[in-house]
Amino acid sequence: MSSPEGVYEAICEATSGVVVGNEDILEGLTIALLTDGHVLLEGVPGVAKTTIANAFAQATGLSYSRVQMTPDMVPADVVGTNVYRQATGEFQLRKGPVFANLVVADEINRATPKTQSALLEAMEESTVTIDGETLSLPAPFMVIATQNPIEMEGVFELPEAQRDRFQFKYTVDIPDRAEEREVLNRFDSAPALDAETVSQVVDSDELAAAQDVVTDVFVAESVKEYILDLVAATREAATLQYGGSPRATLAFLRGSKARAAIRGRSYVIPDDVKALTEPVFVHRVIRTTDAELADQSVTAIIEEIVDGVMPPSADLEFDANSQPQAPDGGSELDEE
Repeated sequence: MSSPEGVYEAICEATSGVVVGNEDILEGLTIALLTDGHVLLEGVPGVAKTTIANAFAQATGLSYSRVQMTPDMVPADVVGTNVYRQATGEFQLRKGPVFANLVVADEINRATPKTQSALLEAMEESTVTIDGETLSLPAPFMVIATQNPIEMEGVFELPEAQRDRFQFKYTVDIPDRAEEREVLNRFDSAPALDAETVSQVVDSDELAAAQDVVTDVFVAESVKEYILDLVAATREAATLQYGGSPRATLAFLRGSKARAAIRGRSYVIPDDVKALTEPVFVHRVIRTTDAELADQSVTAIIEEIVDGVMPPSADLEFDANSQPQAPDGGSELDEE
């Protein structure tokens, strides 16, 4: 099971006993894992943000740690520090929780900006510096951070530089009535059900092989132009003070390749890019003051921008090994 499609299906099946709904979030987490990205999950308390992150970690079988972020934490609590051992008369490195394949930073907006910034180097470079010594983090390395959007006291909003380092941001919504009924039924029959009951279904070799498959996914020149058009449109929008960064452009490229791969395709279609517009843009773009006063939501602004950008037509040029031909000789560009 080294294909991205197989990895995704196995993770979904393994977590289905604990996670109800939220298929788009599991897909985003899988895409980020296959492309060395990080994910920010936002939602009100009690919607299972941490459960989703922990269940995903359990299914992947990666080493993981959970950090409950609080205002009194210092950077050393995250990255580690050198501790003096009186018995030996020497300093010994005590690694922090960031030294894991998958780090769950719970309620990241409760940590002070100084502690939040301790994750910057780790997320961007997969290294940390302790007392002047640079140390590599395990590979793969992924941060899943959660935050509560309604808590106002004792929280520190993530700065733009920190938000930009997250490949995607997803909102975990309140479940609908049918999904909440399913949650009731499951916990009625199994009160102790939690993320710890999820079995490992993927190993590191399978993940590495799946990442290699994603790297080889073909992206047509016109699809790349579509990505550039979308990012440029956010920078030119009258309702936005700041648009997407070059990191957003790369997030589209890598993310759309992984999305195509977990659907069994060796080529990217415009729908792969379009499906990622909200999770790529929503935490990166900043509204103008007028847009805020007019109560225009970031999501609505993004939808309007996407609708105004023309996707590539159906005559994309794929190489013979990447693009299957439809019976009439045209290209199969529509989502299955």
